[in-house]
Amino acid sequence: MRLRPCGDSGLLVELGDLDAVLALYAALEQDPPQGVLDLVPAAATLLLVLDPAGTDVESVARQVRSVEVSGGSRPDGGDLEVPVVYDGDDLAEVGELTGLGERGVVEAHTGQEWTVAFCGFAPGFGYLVGADPRLHVPRRSSPRTRVPAGAVALAGEFAGVYPRESPGGWQLIGRTELVAWDIDRDPPALLVPGTRVRFVEAS
Repeated sequence: MRLRPCGDSGLLVELGDLDAVLALYAALEQDPPQGVLDLVPAAATLLLVLDPAGTDVESVARQVRSVEVSGGSRPDGGDLEVPVVYDGDDLAEVGELTGLGERGVVEAHTGQEWTVAFCGFAPGFGYLVGADPRLHVPRRSSPRTRVPAGAVALAGEFAGVYPRESPGGWQLIGRTELVAWDIDRDPPALLVPGTRVRFVEAS
């Protein structure tokens, strides 16, 4: 664990891997140090946003170093079921890459629990991790200039749902009618860190 000041009101904790990030995030979410306004997880780091009027970087860094982290712990963001029509443009290619075939990809995608590890790329875009490594596939060699909102996709160890139309290089395996990002909803993001997701096949 390496701790670095980030600007004049942040502390960046470098942890090296996603499991360590999720475990520390879960611990700090349960018992945040005084003066911490927000926790922002990423693939290998955790950013603590501080209230400079209520604390300082050195004090928070001492508290973070003293946290006892349970291996395998993950934040609790509730449960969500996401209905998916599995007709994505890359479903056949993912079936070939994984050796599962199209039907096997659907069964593997729906047959495990996914957890939102962190958000990024675009507002409402959650990076979901699962327990089955068979769906780990590379990004497309040529990104698309337009991916529709609601596209369900895979890349690396992650699954995701595109919250709005945007460019993208993930492998598209299906689509959902759920709205992942709605500025008029509170909170706007449907997929927040810690949310446990089950993808179910829609007829």
